[in-house]
Amino acid sequence: MSEPRTIAEDGDGVVILDQTRLPAQTAFVRLTTLDEAAQAIRDMRVRGAPLIGATAAYGVALALREGVPLAKAIDVLAATRPTAVNLRWALERMRRVLAESAVAERRERACDEARAIAREDEEANAAIGRNGLPLLQIVEHRPVRVMTHCNAGWLATVAHGTALAPVYAARAAGDDVFVWVSETRPRNQGLLTAWELRHANIPHALIADNAAGLLIMRGEVDLVIVGADRIAGNGDVANKVGTYLKALAANVHGVPFYVAAPLSTIDFDCPEGAAIPIEERDAAELGEKVSRGDTPVVNPAFDITPADLITGIITEQGILPPTGLAALRR
Repeated sequence: MSEPRTIAEDGDGVVILDQTRLPAQTAFVRLTTLDEAAQAIRDMRVRGAPLIGATAAYGVALALREGVPLAKAIDVLAATRPTAVNLRWALERMRRVLAESAVAERRERACDEARAIAREDEEANAAIGRNGLPLLQIVEHRPVRVMTHCNAGWLATVAHGTALAPVYAARAAGDDVFVWVSETRPRNQGLLTAWELRHANIPHALIADNAAGLLIMRGEVDLVIVGADRIAGNGDVANKVGTYLKALAANVHGVPFYVAAPLSTIDFDCPEGAAIPIEERDAAELGEKVSRGDTPVVNPAFDITPADLITGIITEQGILPPTGLAALRR
């Protein structure tokens, strides 16, 4: 590969960019089996809801190549991460398409469908960038100061990103933009955002998570854009833990708060945020000293931002009101 990419086909396998080694090292891992694909998702070698979905789709294709039954492959992959709905969405799509195919054709059809899911994610995220660009252009002063949380750039997707897609679009349009990058404890995905922005030559600064409220209060943030791991039917959003606090601060100080996500992230079967399962991660993520001590640890990976704190949801079909998603249900 001539440049870093999140996922690409390689013969009878797929190659992923191992995000657990970033930003210190750019390394690639080749996946050839169901277990390898499942482990890559579980261990966060791939992360970000859209990329998890695409990887799971390829995982089904790899499973069929090695002779694993379709039902088992879907069950194994579905158990890796409970919160990101794109995982379930991609697996249900693979199940539906392959159920309509003759058994002898399933291997080839699985590869075609995984390829289609990846291509559609790339196209959707490019559209998110175009649709979100006007939000940055209406800000009167320059540079436009955007705050984000976690990593929702191209590393979290097949291409372009979600929350960062409008930032990249603004840069391509020649607009001055500056990004406040929240470090995002305990996994520090903000370092991945900083890594992306540095390589794109976009001005930015890494901040401690708890500094976000102060910056918003002082008027140093023009808008907040975050990604999403699942959006409930009523517009409540699950995203990396810490998102809710930024939404509260933005609401108090009149700063627009946007969520950027493809429509595949909307879970119409989930009525509200309270019904979204929140993944509990291992205590070791908080650090070796903490995990080896006697202090009990609770480590939720996500939180819920209520719809009434969200200005709009930037999708490939435009900017939608969070409380009006029901009209999209097919």
